[in-house]
Amino acid sequence: MLRVMSDTLWSADAQKVTLLNLLDLSAAFDSVDHPLLLLRLQRNFGLTGQVLRWLTSFLNGRIQQIAYAGLVSATHTVFFGVPQGSVLGPLLFNLYTADIHLLVAAHGHVLHQYADDCQVYIATPANKTSSAVDRLTRCLNDVNAWLSTSRLRLNPAKTQIL
Repeated sequence: MLRVMSDTLWSADAQKVTLLNLLDLSAAFDSVDHPLLLLRLQRNFGLTGQVLRWLTSFLNGRIQQIAYAGLVSATHTVFFGVPQGSVLGPLLFNLYTADIHLLVAAHGHVLHQYADDCQVYIATPANKTSSAVDRLTRCLNDVNAWLSTSRLRLNPAKTQIL
């Protein structure tokens, strides 16, 4: 967030306004599609062989069970998501969503991301704010479409443009 604040202050010094879009992803870590993640790790980052097999083993075959008020549910296989609280969880999520940076950059905007916390922003002269809002909206629509194809979704109640 320090980077976003610094960029905003630099823009203000240059007599520009910064439009900031705060993106909130719903259940992001729980929604990661394992086969799609493994494909992206191979295609985008060149992970193959033993490393890819190790990551496949890390993701596949996970089970979960719920205990509440002295009762325990049956176990269920987990087909989606990266383990929260693990060292690899946020890293795998960032690699899964790395293409968002390319998409946002193609619109001429900046993306700051830490795991599932994302901010898209652009600095513009005050007299061009209206067109910048239109461009930011188009970018958000494209990001939303990309997220949908990746089995992720924005939480519209918490996604804001400032």
